[in-house]
Amino acid sequence: MDGDTSKVAIVTGASRGIGAAIAKRLAADGFTVVINYAGRAAEAEALVSKIDAAGGKVIAAQADISDPAAVARMFDAAQTAFGGVDVLVNNAGIMKLASIADSDDALFNSQVATNLKGSFNTLREAAKRLRWGGRIVNLSSSVVGLYQPTYAVYAATKAGVEAMTHVLAKELRGRNIAVNAVAPGPTATALFLDGKPQQVIESLAKLAPLERLGQPEDIANAVAFLAGPDGAWINGQVLRVNGGII
Repeated sequence: MDGDTSKVAIVTGASRGIGAAIAKRLAADGFTVVINYAGRAAEAEALVSKIDAAGGKVIAAQADISDPAAVARMFDAAQTAFGGVDVLVNNAGIMKLASIADSDDALFNSQVATNLKGSFNTLREAAKRLRWGGRIVNLSSSVVGLYQPTYAVYAATKAGVEAMTHVLAKELRGRNIAVNAVAPGPTATALFLDGKPQQVIESLAKLAPLERLGQPEDIANAVAFLAGPDGAWINGQVLRVNGGII
């Protein structure tokens, strides 16, 4: 960071899980953090209090990222509060699993709305508004490349996020803005663990040669690298943060 001018990072879907770990890590690294949430106001405010108590600069900003107007208002709020935005971390996402034959329209539409259109909405605002030298880190998933049964729609949305990552990295030429994605493997979060029997969780933990599930902090470390000074020469890449599964 330069002097006292803290860089400002918006982290979407940051009230819990990987997003919360990313918000805490970026705040610890000196970023001013905007914690975006859709519906979990109490969790978002609790995280704000925790980061504030640790000496970080932070606000919460409610926005459903599938709504373009709400996304624009969130960027407005960040600019009003802190003068601008330097970093976008596109973490918000939902996962609903079913075979293609069993996937109904609601399953398809909800994931496309949040994971793909939501990421597009935030990328579009960031492309217009990010300050010179900024960073964008999208969240993909290692299911892009694993292609397991029942993950078709979720993997398709994340493959779209990876495509937009590569394209936007080229479109932002001349502004010194790096655009990358991280693709977590199985990670111990509520989103991932909910509804899975213990033996399934144990078998997923054994997939990686490092023989454990990822922790939210493992993903936050990779995001912090890409958002911080050491990631300056990484651009247009997808970093698969998965312990070696693929």
